[in-house]
Parts: sequence; structure tokens; C-alpha cells
Amino acid sequence: MRKRRFTKLLHEGEYVAEVDIELLYEDEGWSPYLSLEDAQKLDDVREALRRGDLKTATLNARVYSLTRIAL
Repeated sequence: MRKRRFTKLLHEGEYVAEVDIELLYEDEGWSPYLSLEDAQKLDDVREALRRGDLKTATLNARVYSLTRIAL
């Protein structure tokens, strides 16, 4: 099994979160895929952002506020 780390971006409302996860690669089956732990981490961050709970979201992610620029 090979692993590759990368950053997944999540966008919810006025926030964007960067979540570090690993993709797992195998020669057989559905590849690449996330570990159950990383999938749960993404779900937890997304749900925290939806609730506006930035403290919880920042436990597993780097969170940024988006500002719209009107031209």
C-alpha cells in the first residue's frame, strides 16, 4: 500500500478549511481512497463549519474567512 499526503479544501458558507489527509493507493480494488479516520475528520470539520463552531473546526483544519469583492 502506498500513501500520499495532501490538503483537501472544504467550503462552507463564508469559510474555507484546509484539512490534511492521506490518500491510500493499492494495486487492487477501489483506489485511491481515504482512511475511515480521515473521512470522519472531513465530516467533523464540515459539520463544525456549518454550525459556525470555528473552535472545533480548527482542531483538525486551518480555517479562513472568505470576503467577497464587488467590482
